[in-house]
Amino acid sequence: MSDFRSAHMIEALRSGVPSRMVGEYFSEARPGMIKRISSRLEGVCDSGHSDGMIFCGRYGEGKTHLLNTVFSMASSMNMVVSFVSLGKETPADRTYLLFRKLMANTYLPGAAQPGFRQKLEELTKGSAVSSELLAYSAKELQTDKLYYLLRAFLETGEEEERLAFLADLEGDFASNTLIKRSYRRLTGKPAKFSQTFSKTKHGMDYMHFASHLFLQLGYSGWVILLDEAELIGRLGKKTRMKCYRNMYSLLYPDAKLEGVFSLFVLSSSYTQDVIDKRNEYAIAEEVYAEEPDAARAVSTVLNAMVNAPELAPLSKSEILQILMSIQRFHGDAYDWSPEVSAEAVYDATEGGGYLLRTKIRAAIEFFDQLYLYGEAGKVRITQLGKEILEEEVPSLEEI
Repeated sequence: MSDFRSAHMIEALRSGVPSRMVGEYFSEARPGMIKRISSRLEGVCDSGHSDGMIFCGRYGEGKTHLLNTVFSMASSMNMVVSFVSLGKETPADRTYLLFRKLMANTYLPGAAQPGFRQKLEELTKGSAVSSELLAYSAKELQTDKLYYLLRAFLETGEEEERLAFLADLEGDFASNTLIKRSYRRLTGKPAKFSQTFSKTKHGMDYMHFASHLFLQLGYSGWVILLDEAELIGRLGKKTRMKCYRNMYSLLYPDAKLEGVFSLFVLSSSYTQDVIDKRNEYAIAEEVYAEEPDAARAVSTVLNAMVNAPELAPLSKSEILQILMSIQRFHGDAYDWSPEVSAEAVYDATEGGGYLLRTKIRAAIEFFDQLYLYGEAGKVRITQLGKEILEEEVPSLEEI
């Protein structure tokens, strides 16, 4: 009987679309990088301090697959995970828009679908968690807007108001006027903001609050996975500089960001194609001529990008492990026993180029042919589970 999970795995690999399910087994191919990231995750969980890193890799070498592996690792460690790809819809230069996108793609440990609204709805007036969050939002943030919003949310019984306040905590910001009006009606006191809240200036307040919230809800931390950071290179120079400044806040966070691990992924060519070609260091000095701290922050991020660890090409033994996994999944998916040697499959995928993605697709095509026709090139299945190998197995390019 075919196995749905295995069939899903094969189809995801066939399409080239990364998935969390694929990431669960992909870790066997990157033990060095996985160990490095795992150590950083454990450090965040144990200390409550935040951390960040960048890694890079060539196109098709499994960067997003690795992120999905980190996703599964973090979830198993009781950490909340947000996973986004940077780009026009997720602009890294505007914190408030980035926060909104992160919240829409935030998964609680073990959850199949994104979202944490149900946890917010469980907050009640007078509870230990609610009282702590009120005290925190009143004193620890740059503005006290979230204190008044949270207080009104806990007091109100009107569904429309509750929905507006819930949406605000997810990044769809409620107006200051609505918060002040509701707070006065509910408490009989005016809401006197310490300073007027502006989403463009105070977006980090929401990042800080979310990191504190997740810890108070009993999770071990918050992992932020940011894929395709190389798309920053397509932006204008001032916008790129803003992106680097925001990256600095996540890679080298202050104490207000609690229990967060941020992981950026970019193409290996970013240093040559963007940093060197466009002379990003000089642009940082030009744009922030009057802000030396900002210029240093940008330079620090550029250094981190230049020196980011790279996904090394897979060794033959690592590729063989992946091919054996694909063989097992293919057999479970279609209820058959493709007992072909890993070396035979390896030889059949050699003509597919160096990219891991193309090797995986070639391997799946190889098993498809064996399953459908009983042979692929010079490998024949004469009896189910038996293999005959005649001379050398050609690549699928030659078939």
